[in-house]
Amino acid sequence: MEAHKLSVLGSVGVGKSACVVQLVAGVFVEKYDPSIEDSYRKNEEVDGKQILLEILDTASMVEPHNVMRDMYFRETCGFLIIYSITSRQSFDEVASFYNDCIRRIKNVERFPTVIIGNKCDLEKERQVSKEEGQELASLFGCPFFETSAKTKINITTAFHEVVRELSRHENVNIPVGSKS
Repeated sequence: MEAHKLSVLGSVGVGKSACVVQLVAGVFVEKYDPSIEDSYRKNEEVDGKQILLEILDTASMVEPHNVMRDMYFRETCGFLIIYSITSRQSFDEVASFYNDCIRRIKNVERFPTVIIGNKCDLEKERQVSKEEGQELASLFGCPFFETSAKTKINITTAFHEVVRELSRHENVNIPVGSKS
């Protein structure tokens, strides 16, 4: 069975843990301690193949140059960067996560990553349009999904898509500074 290390990134309160717990346990976690960094393991069938997902749910305070985190990220096969559609600030921070965790640590322009706009069940509180999310993901060459950890919308699909991205990006990583 293949095993893939994935890391979930995003600002405080975007629903990183809720998305992971929804995938792993099939439940919605209403309250979660944002200072906890945790890892999970889940067997999934993706496109007919059994895959072991090892998922690092990062703590919300992703300070620059955290040695342990950077070490885990170097071993990470794929990233899911989550923002909340109800928070313009969390959307604006996606580029920082991409640049710090992928371009700096992995030293590549592109890496298997999925951008997620979570909390799509809160349409009346929306601050970020679906089109803005799609444009940002396109800028980074990443798939994009709007999800709801609460109602299970696109959670499994998004995690499976990062596994598919691994296959598409094998041997295609472009070093930072190279022309693509």
